[in-house]
Amino acid sequence: MKSKAMSLRLSGDQAAQLAAVARTEDVPISEAVREAIREHIKVRRTDPEFQQRLKQQLEEDREMLERLAQ
Repeated sequence: MKSKAMSLRLSGDQAAQLAAVARTEDVPISEAVREAIREHIKVRRTDPEFQQRLKQQLEEDREMLERLAQ
């Protein structure tokens, strides 16, 4: 899978806490962020309310794409 560079703005306090977590776990900050993102996505995949909103969004996107294709 191809990677994509992204930027992220954090408050000073968030950045300090993230750096402390990464140091404590002996991982680069980028790896700590990737792990947090993986966990966030995992939680969403098992959240029925999120899944319902996702299905609704997919349906709306499908309808829009069909109109654009006409």
